[in-house]
Amino acid sequence: MKTVVIGEGSGATMEMIMSVYPRHKIIVDSYTQRGEVIGIGPFADKGGNMAIFKTRAAAEQFVTEDPFILEGLIKSFVIRDWNDTML
Repeated sequence: MKTVVIGEGSGATMEMIMSVYPRHKIIVDSYTQRGEVIGIGPFADKGGNMAIFKTRAAAEQFVTEDPFILEGLIKSFVIRDWNDTML
């Protein structure tokens, strides 16, 4: 089982997003290097984003550290367990 974090954007401008992005990338890179995040990124319609983690613990820790969430660029999120059947 994997865990996904689905975030809803706050309507922040691209300028606001890009000003926070370098700090966000540092956090994402740390999870990637540890092999805890499998995929992450915005939805094509710019209505939010999603991240796929190997464990619920990693997903729960991520949301306490991500500047996009902490600084209000993501107005809400849900953490959901996901049964990946493509294994």
